Amino acid sequence: MKRSVNKLAGLLLLLAGYSTPALGQNTRISDPNTIGWYTNTTTVAFTKRFSGHAEFQWRRDQLIKTWQQGVYRFGMNYTINPKLTLRAGYGFIETFNYGDYPIQAAGKTFPEHRIYQLASLNDQNGRFEMNHRFILEQRWTGRFTNPSFKYADEYVFTHRFRYMFRIQTALGKKAMTDHTPYLALYDEILLGFGKNVNENVYDQNRIGALLGYRFNKTFRLEGGFVQQLLQLGREINGRNVFQYNNGVIVNTILNL
Repeated sequence: MKRSVNKLAGLLLLLAGYSTPALGQNTRISDPNTIGWYTNTTTVAFTKRFSGHAEFQWRRDQLIKTWQQGVYRFGMNYTINPKLTLRAGYGFIETFNYGDYPIQAAGKTFPEHRIYQLASLNDQNGRFEMNHRFILEQRWTGRFTNPSFKYADEYVFTHRFRYMFRIQTALGKKAMTDHTPYLALYDEILLGFGKNVNENVYDQNRIGALLGYRFNKTFRLEGGFVQQLLQLGREINGRNVFQYNNGVIVNTILNL
């Protein structure tokens, strides 16, 4: 058990190391923001193996005051066994003008259409539950060829790979059952690739520390701290821009 926990800790440290590129350089621009991510994930079982996935993320800047992003994702799950689930789906994302250095150079709100493929691996070591999530995304991101345009008039196609490791454990009980509080930690790294990816091959890293409560098999609620480290796909005066977005996250999870 101790050896396994040490390995997991080592993995988290390795991911954290990858999440801070160019720490020794002083040429980059830092843009700190305070965010609030409020999400709902709903899973609806159709058969023993097939289920539907629906997700909405209400991402806010200045904790809750203004928009950062709106995320809508839908998909179909296929459960191969209790440890492995596959999903394919579609997402629509709207990114708003926020921070000192907006993601879109003209400071405009822009859309993104996305299809994705996901594999989720679950495992357990004693009282620790672990999840490895792998995602491939094909992204069509709106772009303005003229700053005076009101709406994006073309779309740039890119790929992105995502890996998330999450570990959680029940608090006060030996196993996760109904009416159980729990602690969860996760780290996710996002890497862009393809001919249209610019500066942000390293795209993002997200770290979260959550306290949750499982009411029953149908409903869980969790909340805590989230950090999003994001690199813009463009330079400003020859310097890379990194957003340091720290704040709160609240998740509601429904399994119907």
